[in-house]
Amino acid sequence: MTTTPQRPDDWPADDFVSTEELLRRHDARPIATVDDLAATKDPFESDTEHDDFLADLYASRRADLG
Repeated sequence: MTTTPQRPDDWPADDFVSTEELLRRHDARPIATVDDLAATKDPFESDTEHDDFLADLYASRRADLG
């Protein structure tokens, strides 16, 4: 498990949340089986939202090429 024991020196104090706190806030639990990894719900509400996500992803990957 990755932990963040303290705020990095160069990180603003008001913009830092430890890994443990994020896990607590999201009620995250360890994965017990491979079946736990299977998505129970499509993360995109529509095909348009999926297409927009992919377009943004591809654009960000090409941004450093120019």
